[in-house]
Amino acid sequence: MDFTLPESAQAVRRGVADVCARYDMAYWQRCETEKRWPEEVWADLAKGGWLGLAVPEEYGGAGQGLLELAVATETLSASGSAGGSAFMYVLTPGFGALTLARHGSAEQKDALLPKLATGELETCFALTEPDAGSNSLAISTFARRDGSDFVVNGQKVWITGVQRAARMLLVTRTIPAEQARPRTDGLTVFLVDVPEAVRAGSLTYRPIPKMGANTTPSNMVFVDDLRLPASSVLGEVDRGVAVLWDVLNPERILLAASALGAAEVALRVGVDYAKQREVFGRPIGANQAVAFPLARVKAEIELARLMLYKAAWSFDNGLPCGTEANIAKLAASRAAWEAADAAFQTHGGMAYSLEYPVARLLADARIGRIAPVTEELLLNHLATQVLGLPRSF
Repeated sequence: MDFTLPESAQAVRRGVADVCARYDMAYWQRCETEKRWPEEVWADLAKGGWLGLAVPEEYGGAGQGLLELAVATETLSASGSAGGSAFMYVLTPGFGALTLARHGSAEQKDALLPKLATGELETCFALTEPDAGSNSLAISTFARRDGSDFVVNGQKVWITGVQRAARMLLVTRTIPAEQARPRTDGLTVFLVDVPEAVRAGSLTYRPIPKMGANTTPSNMVFVDDLRLPASSVLGEVDRGVAVLWDVLNPERILLAASALGAAEVALRVGVDYAKQREVFGRPIGANQAVAFPLARVKAEIELARLMLYKAAWSFDNGLPCGTEANIAKLAASRAAWEAADAAFQTHGGMAYSLEYPVARLLADARIGRIAPVTEELLLNHLATQVLGLPRSF
C-alpha cells in the first residue's frame, strides 16, 4: 500500500495553495457578508488552469481525475473559504466537466468542455424537489415526448448557482415513478441552456434566504413547458440513473473534501487563539479542557482524509465507491462540525463577534450534516447495504 499522493495531486495542492495565499480570512468574510461570488479567486483559478482539472486534454483541460479535484477543493477550503468554497469545484468542474467527460455526446463535449476548462461557462445541477426530498427516485418533474422534442414541467428546490450557470443538468422522470420497473428506470438527464430558458419564460427561480454559504445563492426553480430537443439529453433516455450515480458520488466526495478543508481551517483558528489568548497568567491552550477537544479534532481530520482519498481514487479507477463516498462524507462533515464547535468554545464569548471568523465557520460546518444528503441516510446505507440489517420500509 502506498499512501503518497501522486505528483499530479501534489502539484494541484501547490498550485491552488499559491492562488489562495493571495486572499486572507477577511476577504472570505467580506464575500459572505456581501453575498457575492468570489470573482477574484475564480478568475485566478481559471487563469492558472485549476478549473479544467477534469476536462480531457484534447478539450483544453488537464485530464486529471476526481482525486485531483478533491485535493483542489480541500486546499481551497482550508485556505480560509471553508464550506462555501465547495461550490467552486462542485458546480462546474464536478457537475459539469466531470459528468460531461463521461457521459456527453461528441457534440456536447465539443461545444461545452473547452469553455468549462477555462471557467468561461458554468453549470448547476437540479435534482431535489419539495415533495420528494431525499427520495430522489420519487421526483415528479416530467419530460413528455412531443415529436422529436421533450416538454418538461416541474419544480426543484435548493438548486445552487442558477444565477451564474449557462447550463443546468436537469433530472426528470420520463417514466412515472409508480410505473418504473425497477424504480431506477425512467430517469432522464437534460442539459438545459439556462439563459435561453429564462428568456423564454419557461424557467424561473427564486433565491432562498439562508444562514450561511451566501457566496452562492440557492433557489427554488420552476419549470413550465420547457421545450428541449433530443440532442440535449445527457446519456440515454430512461437510463439517466447511470449519469446520476456519476454525479452523486463525486458530489459527496467533493463536499467531503470541502468539509475536510473547513475542519482544517477551524482547527487552525481554534489552535491559534488557544496559543495567543492568556487567562490566569498562561495561554488557555495549556488547559486540557481546551487542548483535548482540539487534539481530538486533529485525529478526526486525519481519519476522514484517508477515506476521502480512497473514495476519490476508487472512482478514478472504475471501482465501486458508493460506500466509501458515504463514509468520507459522514466522517468529514462530522470533523468539520466538531472543529467549528471546538473553535467556538475555545473563543468563548468572542466567538459571537463577527470580528472573528468562528460564526461563519460554524454556520458553514452545519450544512454538511444535512446536505446534499442527511447523516441519517448515509447511516441507513451503511446499515442496510453494508451490514445487511433489515430495511425499515
